[in-house]
Amino acid sequence: MHLQSHQRCGGPHTSLTHFFTLLPSLSPAAERLRHILGEDDSTPTPTIFTEMDTLQQEGGELEWKESARWVKFEEKVEEGGERWSKPHVSTLTLHSLFELRTCLQTGSILLDLEGYSLPQIEIVEQQITDGLIPPDLKEKIIFVLLRKHRHQTKKPIHRSLADMGKSSNTVSFAPFTDHAQSRSMNDISDTPSTDQLKNKFMKKIPRDAEASNVLIGEVDFLDKPFVSFVRLAQATTLGGLTEVPVPTRFLFILLGPHGKTKSYNEIGRAIATLMVDDLFSDVAYKARDREDLIAGVDEFLDEVIVLPPGEWDPKIRIEPPKKVPSAEMRHLGQVNGLAGGAAGGEDEELPAPHELGEELKFTGRIGGGLWLDIKRKIPWYCSDIYDGFHIQSISAVLFIYLGCITNAITFGGLLGDATDNYQGVMESFLGTALAGSVFCLFGGQPLIILSSTGPILIFEKLLYEFSKNNDVDYMELRLWIGLHSCLQCFLLVFSDASYIIKYMTRFTEEGFSSLISFIFISDAIKKMVGAFKYYPINRGFKPDYITAYKCECIAPDQGESSNYFFFNYFMLIFYLILFSFNLTDLDWSQLSKKECVKYGGMLVGNSCKYVPDLALMSFILFFGTYSMTVSLKKFKFSRYFPTKLRKLISDFAIFMSIMSFVGLDMLMGLDTPKLIVPTEFKPTRSDRGWLVMPFGKNPWWWCVASFVPALLVTILIFMDQQISAVIVNRKENKLKRSVPCWRKEEQRLTGILVFVLTGLSVFLAPILQYIPMPVLYGVFLYMGVASLSGIQFWERIKLYLMPPKHQPDFSFLRHVPMRRVHLFTLVQIVCLAVLWILKSTFLAIIFPVMILGLMVVRKLLDLMFSQHDLAWLDDILPDKDKKKKEDEKKKKKDKKAPEPESDEEVRKCTICQVWICLS
Repeated sequence: MHLQSHQRCGGPHTSLTHFFTLLPSLSPAAERLRHILGEDDSTPTPTIFTEMDTLQQEGGELEWKESARWVKFEEKVEEGGERWSKPHVSTLTLHSLFELRTCLQTGSILLDLEGYSLPQIEIVEQQITDGLIPPDLKEKIIFVLLRKHRHQTKKPIHRSLADMGKSSNTVSFAPFTDHAQSRSMNDISDTPSTDQLKNKFMKKIPRDAEASNVLIGEVDFLDKPFVSFVRLAQATTLGGLTEVPVPTRFLFILLGPHGKTKSYNEIGRAIATLMVDDLFSDVAYKARDREDLIAGVDEFLDEVIVLPPGEWDPKIRIEPPKKVPSAEMRHLGQVNGLAGGAAGGEDEELPAPHELGEELKFTGRIGGGLWLDIKRKIPWYCSDIYDGFHIQSISAVLFIYLGCITNAITFGGLLGDATDNYQGVMESFLGTALAGSVFCLFGGQPLIILSSTGPILIFEKLLYEFSKNNDVDYMELRLWIGLHSCLQCFLLVFSDASYIIKYMTRFTEEGFSSLISFIFISDAIKKMVGAFKYYPINRGFKPDYITAYKCECIAPDQGESSNYFFFNYFMLIFYLILFSFNLTDLDWSQLSKKECVKYGGMLVGNSCKYVPDLALMSFILFFGTYSMTVSLKKFKFSRYFPTKLRKLISDFAIFMSIMSFVGLDMLMGLDTPKLIVPTEFKPTRSDRGWLVMPFGKNPWWWCVASFVPALLVTILIFMDQQISAVIVNRKENKLKRSVPCWRKEEQRLTGILVFVLTGLSVFLAPILQYIPMPVLYGVFLYMGVASLSGIQFWERIKLYLMPPKHQPDFSFLRHVPMRRVHLFTLVQIVCLAVLWILKSTFLAIIFPVMILGLMVVRKLLDLMFSQHDLAWLDDILPDKDKKKKEDEKKKKKDKKAPEPESDEEVRKCTICQVWICLS
């Protein structure tokens, strides 16, 4: 039989103590661990790097050869010794765990030993004192322990075929000379070697990691195993003992008589696997005696899952899971009895209710929330700038910048049409650049990208029509609406109005996110459909009549008397004089189309109006950009090329796709629609200036009346920003500000550069004008489709088309009947359809209110679904009275337990007005 050991990959283990206090009916081992881990929770347990070395004889010399290593998962030296295996979940024999337990019961347990080099650590003396080995074996065991360590980073020693046959894990000590004994203390260095310091594997190990060394070997001078578990008082770098220069904290030594190589190796793998287990490593650090370690092994045995040997091939290596359950949840499942009751029982653990951090608590003080936000942000502000200096930031800037300028140009052009160019592309560029830069510099969530939206466009259109029909100056009225909206936003900030967002659950967030995604998809498709309208397929072309198609340039008709003719004729004479041409010598039939028009000639023929099939080329650019982006984004999961190169290609997928199809467009030389960028720094409308005066054109009472339309704008801005921030800060995104920013792109520099470049885009027209619009539409399509992949709502929609046997193993499907899942999804579909219809009509101006209406609909779902179903399908809305009681309980527990990590440290890039998600 084999068993699969599940790795516990969590954060610091300080929360386990508080968790153990909540568990009823604990096993004796778990009860003992509760007392062990409850004594000192102040220091988090370091990450353990474990290396297992086996004793071998190479060319007559003894050495320890590295055979496996663990950080989270196991990697072993493949047979032949020339490469590492892929990381995989350790699969252990049940017998090896029981043998390990016996070894810990009978061997020596040495805790908190002092020593700064391997010879100083008194490993053998304790066993002699306890009578486990005779004194005459001391020198032999020390000799073996102090042999050199050959790691996998070094090239294998080249030997002859005859020497290869002499290699053996069984070491003979005949003859045991004084010369060999005299060298034994010099065969291991006390300082890290050059190979250790240059080892690239060090990048995969956290800086605060400590090492656990497992030494396994066979010798012929022992008649029973020599077992020792050592914990040093302080982690110490023991020279070349470890592959990487990580200080050693634990040693496990197993030397035994020959004949049991496989058994010893399995015991070594067992202790190595336990040492990288979150809970057991915590026990190893805090164990007081032998019984504590054995209790840790027993707890591990309680958690393993046995796989029958006849139904599973033990040679198969299990890939590391994408998501690893925390130790708390696995313990909770054991206590509640995962196998003992039906899904959905009363004792079954439900998902945690929707909770945001203290950022959304109502302080009751004017500006209290703002002041707390400033205090939380100040410590990270400098790193939010300098952490952006990374290669991945370049990819982010290019991707977001292209999306921003495309959005600014698109909405700017539409805005110009809606307001008779009082606001247009230039105003859109400057407004986006100015507002975005200020927001990235001072915003509490700088990952959100500001941009124009459809509802704002509808609002501006309706406002301009209202102003025009009622003889009201549009710009002056728009100025007062902006001032009122600014004042209203300040009132929301100082009154801690953001606290109402805690009542916004996944139901509302998914509706908003899905709407934005579908807007991107539909806009991209509508733009491409328009390409077929303006550049239709030439259905009139018939290959059989190709000989009849012609276009000739003829001289202008001398009898034509229009002013246009005289003008062209005058220009013709001018060009002839300029280029010394003779009118009678000019061969009109040899002129090109441009020259014929230039000299006033006439084009005659049925192919003169022929236009190449730009629609097909536009579709190739559109779909090609989308497909290439998707492929390159997935390239980081490919098996080709090193990890860094694959990740680099994935990060620059958007940029590489755009450049590739821009190059294809230039190579083909077709007149595809290109990006139009303003080239002069001036207002879009020539009869207006940059400054708008607040008084003089409208009656004074319009200054007060503009408060009402400003309220609609404020609601829209508030809901857009708050929903985006809630999505960013969701706990499942698992972003922590404490990790290096380049791993999560959470900084301010990227956004600042994006908006600065957006403002400078008016001077980049010579470069940007080569980008075909279909390429940017392809980017829009990718934005929308990629955004849907992270929305549970979309996954539940796809369940309508899947037979049960092909449905993914979602957690909510285990606990909620399928008909209830479909009903919940149907409600979301109806709400999304209503929002889409409103967005597409003149009622789009009340779109912000409808977003609030989703919260009301979600509250009404309490009447249709049980709290159990809502807990799995959505977040349970917090009850006010119940919340107070929970807060009181937490305050009492927080006196004993450490303060949990605030959600301020949890962030992730996501979609808002412009979709942004770079992995």
